[in-house]
Amino acid sequence: MASIHKDIPIDAPADEVWDALRDFGALHTRLVPGFVTDCSLDGESRIVTFANGTVARELLVDCDETRRRLAYAVISERIKQHSASAQVLADGENRCRVIWITDVLPHEIAPYIDSQMDAGAAAMQRALSRSMKAAV
Repeated sequence: MASIHKDIPIDAPADEVWDALRDFGALHTRLVPGFVTDCSLDGESRIVTFANGTVARELLVDCDETRRRLAYAVISERIKQHSASAQVLADGENRCRVIWITDVLPHEIAPYIDSQMDAGAAAMQRALSRSMKAAV
């Protein structure tokens, strides 16, 4: 199984970033606007529309408030296995890191998922980093 790891520095307090990350139905408005263009809740799942037109159903697996960690799985006929987690770790008072890990099969899809995660990480930094907001 391919495991893809992203360590994303964010210039904002961990609690603020966690508040956006844990808002499961607001990817397109709070966490990764532009990368995700629409998101709607359907029970414990969210239907996510990405900027490239891809639509995915993501099932909420766990939302751990204490650890500031959210886990989800993609349900798809094309992907044999896709599970992911994102965790917010404080890095001082006004900075944090988001550790985003995805495990995926088949291996052949890993380069696509990796590039999508890079785009998602950049969108997350644009949306949440105080220094990037000040520059806009």
